[in-house]
Amino acid sequence: MSEIDGNTILAQSLKEQGIEYVFGIIGYPVIELSMAMQAAGLKYIGMRNEQSACYAAQAIGYLTGTPGVCLVVSGPGLLHVCGGMGNAQANCWPLIVIGGSTSQDHEGIGGFQECPQVEISRPYCKYAARPPGPTLIPLHVEKAVRLAKYGRPGACYLDFPGTLLAGKALETSIPKQYTHPKAPVIFPDPKHVEDTVNLLLKAKNPLVIVGKGAAYAHAETTIRQLIHQTNLPFLATPMGKGVVPDEDPQCVASARTLALQKADVILLLGARLNWILHFGRPPRFNPDVKVIQADIHPEELHNSILCAVGVQTDLNPFVQQLIEKLSKHRYRFQSNEPWYKELLEKCDKNKKAVAAMSKDIRTPLNYYAVFHHLQNVIPKDAIIVSEGANTMDIGRTMLHNKLPRHRLDAGTFGTMGVGPGFAIASALFCRDYMPGKKVICVEGDSAFGFSGMEIETMVRYQLPIVIVVVNNGGIYGGFDQETYKDIRSMGDLTQVTPPSALTVETHYENMMKMFGLEGFFVREIPELEKSVKEALTYTDKPTIINVIINPSADRKPQAFSWLTESKL
Repeated sequence: MSEIDGNTILAQSLKEQGIEYVFGIIGYPVIELSMAMQAAGLKYIGMRNEQSACYAAQAIGYLTGTPGVCLVVSGPGLLHVCGGMGNAQANCWPLIVIGGSTSQDHEGIGGFQECPQVEISRPYCKYAARPPGPTLIPLHVEKAVRLAKYGRPGACYLDFPGTLLAGKALETSIPKQYTHPKAPVIFPDPKHVEDTVNLLLKAKNPLVIVGKGAAYAHAETTIRQLIHQTNLPFLATPMGKGVVPDEDPQCVASARTLALQKADVILLLGARLNWILHFGRPPRFNPDVKVIQADIHPEELHNSILCAVGVQTDLNPFVQQLIEKLSKHRYRFQSNEPWYKELLEKCDKNKKAVAAMSKDIRTPLNYYAVFHHLQNVIPKDAIIVSEGANTMDIGRTMLHNKLPRHRLDAGTFGTMGVGPGFAIASALFCRDYMPGKKVICVEGDSAFGFSGMEIETMVRYQLPIVIVVVNNGGIYGGFDQETYKDIRSMGDLTQVTPPSALTVETHYENMMKMFGLEGFFVREIPELEKSVKEALTYTDKPTIINVIINPSADRKPQAFSWLTESKL
């Protein structure tokens, strides 16, 4: 009778549960586990930082619907991914983290990298556990994968001491573990559907807000039908972009402030009333607004405000029933309604203001000129990864998405450093599922500094990612060369260098020379266009396009910034 070790049991269990990708950094006690994973047919991608590995694993979970695995070593390896687990949990993305841990017979006596890993992980997970023995590994793997996917997606952690991984069991003693079916579909309460229809029929200033949850739910077909059939104005949260194309005539994102402040009925599809939507409160929102909130997670309903209708449901059946019932009323919101006219006039005014800044191509460049001309040369179906402060916020308005799940950014947790990991996951997804699709990773220079060494990972796995670093030499803003020199000549550098300052005009593109490749240094728009077009021809290598912009460049004045506090 043959024996099988814990490494092999775990690797095979992951494969049986449909796991495809593993991102990680190996070391004691998971070296043999990583090899067992490859032997089982899993795709292993070695990263340069545990946080980036965790970001990549959750992004592949968002793109495919099946969680990626982040594999880390004990102690500091697990601690390094806590930020990543928190990000996945806040974003509601499926993720499995597998951590090696000190051998069980060394616990309590100062074992190598001893750490209470299950307890530390629990606040950032839906499920955190350590299988008690080799024969129960398949059961815990199935449960972790199921919980990561069912209901509101999130992170799960499984802990594996070295003794458990090296331990053996008879093959016949390991029970065959089932593969769970797809999550059951939750249908809405018919009364909630009727209440929603009645509110929309009476609304003078209706608005639909499409969230990231709609993208993850693959609800684009039904939501597009709803918008096009009813002609309702809509806007999207950052990662809800593309569920309905940004350039559709019903999109009023350019009049976001007006739309939120004056809407009298809001249909909220897969979005939360958190800081991104200013908690649904005045002065950002109409104090008398009636919100219809549709969410798979009942605990999310009525969070921050009391909604007029709170619907626990999967989005597809809910939206489909709305379509059917509204069609019986022959409901269509007319474009000549005062509300639509007001929104479109505001959109036109704001677009003209942005167009004026976009046409200003004097050097040093501004954000709007860079993004406008970048939008003109990148493929319309590219996956856009973005992070930074103004880089991400302005890019969200300027870089359009026509497809869902094609924008990944700092998200609900506002996490910096996610870009390279997200881009790596996106490039692997494109390689395996959508060959030829391009990945554009747009980074602020500060954000790029968090995880920039992952370019080596991109080179190693021949991933043709186009990295555009929008470089203003600082966090939020920097200084020109002369001002920077003057400031740094005033005394102790730790006391006179502004906390927001980075080195002026750092040549990030030269990082490609480490691999015998060339990057691009850009000051002018023709250089930007030429370099992006060339980079898009690459099929087996990444590149960095380092775009120097005015260190004082800012965004168009905002009536409400993202973090404007709303109070009743």
